[in-house]
Formats: sequence, C-alpha cells, structure tokens
Amino acid sequence: MALVQYSDSETDAEQDEISTKTPAKKKLRREDPSKTVDHPASLPPLPSNFHDLYASSTRVSVRDDPSLHGGRKRVIPHVEGNWPTHIYLEWYPSRTELNILNGILSHFKANLGDSERQVHSLLQSDLGVQLPLHISLSRPVVLVTEQKQPFSELFERAIEESEIRPFEVKPDGLDWVSNYERTRWFLVVRVKKPENDGLNRLLRISNRSLAAFGQPPLYEEAVTSSQPGRKEKRGARGHKQAEKPSRASESSAVDYSHCFHISIAWCLNEPSPQDKQRVADVDLQPLKALTVSFSSVKVKIGNTVQSMALPTRKIDQGGFSGL
Repeated sequence: MALVQYSDSETDAEQDEISTKTPAKKKLRREDPSKTVDHPASLPPLPSNFHDLYASSTRVSVRDDPSLHGGRKRVIPHVEGNWPTHIYLEWYPSRTELNILNGILSHFKANLGDSERQVHSLLQSDLGVQLPLHISLSRPVVLVTEQKQPFSELFERAIEESEIRPFEVKPDGLDWVSNYERTRWFLVVRVKKPENDGLNRLLRISNRSLAAFGQPPLYEEAVTSSQPGRKEKRGARGHKQAEKPSRASESSAVDYSHCFHISIAWCLNEPSPQDKQRVADVDLQPLKALTVSFSSVKVKIGNTVQSMALPTRKIDQGGFSGL
C-alpha cells in the first residue's frame, strides 16, 4: 500500500480523517532463531534519592476534602508562605521484607472478621505502588519561607558535627499509636534501641534545631528559658539556639526508645480492646528476623526532600563526640 502524502496546508483534522480511512497495516516479523540477543538479567537498582523526587502526591483539590483521602483531615491547614516540615528516617523495604510486612498485615485484617473497622495499608498506594516507610524524628511542624534555608543549614551542620554513624534497628513487636490530635490511629512496628543509641541522639538534634525556630519537640517536653540550668543564645539570624548539652547531660537524658516506631497501616477510629488483642495474637516470628539500616536523615520542607548523610569517618577511642 502506498504511503499517503500530506501537504503543509492540510489541517490536523483533515489528517486525522484521512488516517482513519486508511489505517496502516502492521507487519509481523519472525526472528531468526539462529540469532541470539543478550538481555540483561536484571535492571540496575534505582539511586537512593530517586524516591525523594516523588515524595508528594498530586494535589487533587485546593480545599481540605477528607472524602478524597479516606476520611483523613489535614492536620496543618494550607496557608500561603507556610511550609509543612517533617524530619524522619526512611526505609524502603526489599521485596522479601515487603512480603513479610504484607503477610503480617493480611493476618491482622483477617482476624478482624466482620468488624466495620477499615484499616488502610501504608505499604502500598491505592494503585498498588510500593510506598517508603519511616521513623519520625519530629512532629509535623510549620516553617515560614524565611526560615527554610537557615533551618536546613542549622540542622545539617548539627548532623555533621554529631558523629552519629549509620546504624541498624530490629523490630520489637506491633502496637497501636495515635497522632497528637487523636484523629487517626496507626498500626506500628516498635523497634529496639540500636547499639549506638542513634535514635535518641538524632531526636535530641531534631528537637533542639526545631526549638531554635519556635517549633514543638517530639515526645519530650518543650524546653523554655525559665527552666533552671538551661541557657539559650541567639543565632546569627536572631533565632534562639539551645546551648549544646555536655556529656554529663547526655548521660542523664531521657530514653525515648519505647516511642520510636514504623507505621504500616492506619484507621480513623480508636482501636477497641479486641483490636489490641488481635495485634498481640499475630505471629511476629518473621518480623523479628528483619534488620532495618539507616545511613541518612531526611528533611521534608513543603514538597522538597533533603537527604543528609550520617557521618562515616572513624571515631577515636574516646567514643562518639557531640550528640
């Protein structure tokens, strides 16, 4: 069949009409079995910062519409010039790890029976796309535009000076926890205290850095200048900065290891005593075989995610310095 030639003067509509009347025929080509093509055994892994590029979902409404988000309500209202901020450790489970988590969640949902409670997975999106999991190191807080850059610089410098090297955590059972507003409850994996106490030390850095910008801490009580023995100083931009704690104060710091967790599902209603018992009845042996590694801290300000690597340089015999 001859090719159809179109002049430059013809419109797109005319071209579409002609193309519809004269559809092209596809030719099937047999491959020569004597010729072999080498296909790669597997694709190379994605770079570690790939998921940071797509950390936020597409906005489908300019208003807070819970019907678009499974009944969830926005904790921080959208205000022009305000930037929702979150500090966390990210875990992107491997296929094997994801299968273990899916199995535990499926077992729990099966135990609900005819319960009207609707439990939403945090392991995959509604379209079945795997989602990264995390351990929070801050509440959802808000920075204004002029605070974004100085906060990032302050926090990154604190991480670099901390000497907190990459570490691992082990799961330590399932539990239910709520957000601060008690508008959602989360099915979570509790984690054990790592050998270098990295979680507590990072939490102290996060809370101290956010306090310099008037933001509330996670887990611990807010520190004010009225407390005896606590000093405050002003940074170069006029923000309050708590004095760096000494080794003595580090050793006496409160241990919040029992608070850290990884959320794997959520629901809108407070779990009943029966739901809590169902969590206790789940077989956790496969879960306890997992080990989760962290080598960086992530800070999400608005839709931008900054990954800050934990220091990897050698430490002296005196142990860790800094926080």
